[in-house]
Amino acid sequence: QAPTLFSERIIRASTRTKQEGNALTNILEKFIAGAQEKAESQNKSVSDVIYQKLKEVKELVGGSDFSKVIEQYWIGYDTCDDNLKDCAIRWLKAEYTTKTDALKDLGVRTFINDASFYDSLKLYALLIRQAGYGGLLICLDELVNLYKISNSISRKSNYEEILRILNDSLQGASTNIGFILGGTPEFLTDGNRGLYSYEALRSRLSENTFAKQLGVTDYNSTVLRLSNLTKEELYVLLKNLRHVFASGHESNYIVPDDALAAFLQHCSNKIGDSYFRTPRNTIKEFLSFLSILEQQPEMKWTDLISKVDIVKDIETTSMTEAVEIMATPISEQDQDEFSSFRL
Repeated sequence: QAPTLFSERIIRASTRTKQEGNALTNILEKFIAGAQEKAESQNKSVSDVIYQKLKEVKELVGGSDFSKVIEQYWIGYDTCDDNLKDCAIRWLKAEYTTKTDALKDLGVRTFINDASFYDSLKLYALLIRQAGYGGLLICLDELVNLYKISNSISRKSNYEEILRILNDSLQGASTNIGFILGGTPEFLTDGNRGLYSYEALRSRLSENTFAKQLGVTDYNSTVLRLSNLTKEELYVLLKNLRHVFASGHESNYIVPDDALAAFLQHCSNKIGDSYFRTPRNTIKEFLSFLSILEQQPEMKWTDLISKVDIVKDIETTSMTEAVEIMATPISEQDQDEFSSFRL
């Protein structure tokens, strides 16, 4: 699934002037515009300047074909060949799946695949720097999905890729690129399936013992633990949600401030402190609560709050799924020849 993930990252790429994503074309055109400006000032051809700018890119792994695709885009741009430009964009978005198609359309014998995921990001970072930007920042959330991979070999391969990224970052081997990775505490610290199960990662990601003993945060650490929302912060969040729901007009508020406090108290009574530690379901039910009151203006919020059903927000992992299956009576499982087998 690495090419799909890579393609999504490029599609969602954004700049200050293209904040909604799909900024790849803008980046390429800014790269070309910079080359044209330099060529004019130095009395050189644009092709020569582009070739010179891409010289540094060619020195990296996979840089030769990557540079050739950029040059093909320039040719399409210069000759108004939209088909050639589209082929170059497709290649850069990791949408090619065979060498034959890549060779026929662009004259290159490779395409972005699982093995070249990280190396291609480094090539992009250098191209973006050449285009005049400060660099490339990659944000990947929900890494708990790697933790949930049941196949240990596949899981280890993903962790080795994270180790490559970490080593390059800590040793200064990669430039113009940064990573923000988000996951649950279990994804990090679980000794059987998490990052700590890989000794090389465990030694590099272990917490600052002095900071842990003193109860403070080391902001220079590779790992930053995000604190849970406090009850006061969740109250402010609900106020902001109410404001957004009312399209930013106080006169459109469906419920008063008292309703927010009453809603949080109801959540506390139903599931305890979990309502602000894992607030996803709390927020979802609050928005449903506002939606019903908006559609049924004759109803009173005081009568509706007690009917709001809040459940704990628990991330399902492979282990919890296994426990749930094992806890199911045999009669409810699919009956087959091994249905009564036990270890």
